[in-house]
Amino acid sequence: MAPRPWIALALLAGLVSAPSHAGMRVFPDPAATGQRIAANVGGRTAPHPQGIAHQWPGVYFETAFDGSEAVFELVHPPLALHVLVDGERIDTLRQATPGRYRVTGLAPGRHQLRLETASESQSSVHVFGGFLLPEGSKPAPMPLRARRIEFIGDSHTVGYGSISTHRECSSEEVDATTDTSAAFGPQVAKHYGADYRINAISGRGVVRNYDGHDGDTLPVAWPYLLLSHEHPDNDASWQPQLVVIALGTNDFSTALHEGEPWADRAALRADYVRTYAGFVRQLRARWPQAHFVLWATGFFEGEIREHARQVVETLQREGEHRISFLPVDGLDMQACHWHPSAADHARLRDALVAHIDALPPPWETPVD
Repeated sequence: MAPRPWIALALLAGLVSAPSHAGMRVFPDPAATGQRIAANVGGRTAPHPQGIAHQWPGVYFETAFDGSEAVFELVHPPLALHVLVDGERIDTLRQATPGRYRVTGLAPGRHQLRLETASESQSSVHVFGGFLLPEGSKPAPMPLRARRIEFIGDSHTVGYGSISTHRECSSEEVDATTDTSAAFGPQVAKHYGADYRINAISGRGVVRNYDGHDGDTLPVAWPYLLLSHEHPDNDASWQPQLVVIALGTNDFSTALHEGEPWADRAALRADYVRTYAGFVRQLRARWPQAHFVLWATGFFEGEIREHARQVVETLQREGEHRISFLPVDGLDMQACHWHPSAADHARLRDALVAHIDALPPPWETPVD
């Protein structure tokens, strides 16, 4: 069940039956049995005795089969999980009970089943138990996607409150409206038919977390498959052609407090530029062919944008040519707690697509 590249979902159109989603349903079926089949995994995961452990946002699982039914098992379910058949969402499981679930009511023929983790989980690890095919269904070949994108960031990349229509939200409303699949990253990946990983944590920065809170900064957390520092990520097979990073909101959005390690704002800015550049160098050593896009908003009197730009310029002076900077303006930040709204995520998607399309085509880099 190791991560694999896939070709665009659009290319599957000729391989799957014309979908008839009326009557499809997903329901718990503890007694369900069947043949275990392979899953393609998107995002960072770790082995677990009962399946596949995952904690970073935006993880997804996919399989293909011929038949009219399939089963999947949730050992430790995420807070919200989208169920898609042939690219169309047929249900969202919220606070699902652990166990097996049957997907039924499909027209006989070839289908693709996809599960997308929509929620963020900083405190607990989820476990996916795998796909099973009941009698009458059989495995089908799964095409490969050749394009890969790594997204690294904070709550903006997570999609925190991304489907909310107001700024004042309770914790329950944040949980209900956070949907990584609706954020700009998966939208960009869908546009290009790319596999993707979302490596983002709400409230974390490059050198400083929101309001000086404790916890790993993003560069400290990034090397691990789980946020507990278990399972260092040593998988060299994931070689994205694009790496899209947005970090700095949490470093700069609040005032420094007494006892923090920076004497003043200037020291914080210098540390941010130095550490961010070092993080990109670390990623470059891992992904020698990738193009890096760093983007930033102009909020907080341009402090984030100016210093993220300095990171790019620092690396370019060192001879780094496969890197570019994208300033983003015009976001309304109407979602929970002044986060990007659904309209903002669409603007970010469009801005990134326009920026990427203007680059030398990154997809020409071969992926093993």
